Amino acid sequence: MKKVMRGMGRIFVRGRVYWVSFYHHGREIRESSHTEKEAVALKLLKRRLAEVNAGRFIADEEKVTFENLVEGLVTDYKLNGRRSLKSAALNNIRHLRAFFGFDRAVDISSDRLKSYQLCRREQEASVATINRECATLRRMFSLAIEAGKLSRRPKFYMLGGEKVRQGFVEHGDFLRLLGELSDHLQPLVEFLYYGGWRKSAARNLEWKEIDMHGRTARLKAEDSKNGEPWVLPLAGRLWEVIQERAKARRLDCPFVFHLDGKKIGDFRKVWKTACRKAGVDGLLIHDLRRCAARNLSRAGVREQVSGKKLVDYLNNIAWNNSCHTPALLNGC
Repeated sequence: MKKVMRGMGRIFVRGRVYWVSFYHHGREIRESSHTEKEAVALKLLKRRLAEVNAGRFIADEEKVTFENLVEGLVTDYKLNGRRSLKSAALNNIRHLRAFFGFDRAVDISSDRLKSYQLCRREQEASVATINRECATLRRMFSLAIEAGKLSRRPKFYMLGGEKVRQGFVEHGDFLRLLGELSDHLQPLVEFLYYGGWRKSAARNLEWKEIDMHGRTARLKAEDSKNGEPWVLPLAGRLWEVIQERAKARRLDCPFVFHLDGKKIGDFRKVWKTACRKAGVDGLLIHDLRRCAARNLSRAGVREQVSGKKLVDYLNNIAWNNSCHTPALLNGC
């Protein structure tokens, strides 16, 4: 049984299911309507013809798999030099693959996404973690659409109730924590606490990025989250830390912070032990960046400070003549 839409396309039956047929760039496209209802098949055919006429139809869309989406994301990360590729691949994609690994992209519907969220909740994953994983999948779909591999993506519903971390440490507790750390870690941690840098950026800081005459530390573009280099003025305790490191400088080591001439590696276990001994269990190294922002607030800067704004405020305050012995940089 056939029904032809003259000059446009046709529907026909295979077994009991209706199929649609139409032409795209001179090539016949056949697609199942997955229904035994003729009216539904006609509606699908009209929709496909409208997409062809508007230039929105994508052939072989149903062949795009979840792994194809992953490939697109990895390619985008590499092209843009995003350093978070490793964490995204090891964390977000790993859980997504366990659930969607054998799916076609067109089969990942909003209902299936909700099933994934429920599954992850049953695995006791936090709301923030689940939302990050779904955001990664949403990015995969967006890249596939930009590449012309997909015409649409499912609607993503993020979970509510995400807890925003507000980890801080009072200055007295910080000094006690500092005393529990090894001698080679103390200056690095102080630099994080007063300067507001990320751990990886501070660990990568080299002497060629330090201007002892101008009293500045330059963050390289490759160590900056937004890919932009910037300069941190050194004043108060920050300047003292750099002066102390200069006295311990080794000609065979380019790094400001090091252990026996070698770059400082991961110290999360040591950090966790020191926090427990200092009575500040649960404090993260990244929380020191929040402490720097809070110190800015206590120095008279409004509280909504983050990212590049944090850098700007550090610059403004550190260069202010009245702040060359600032409570901010002295940790008061």
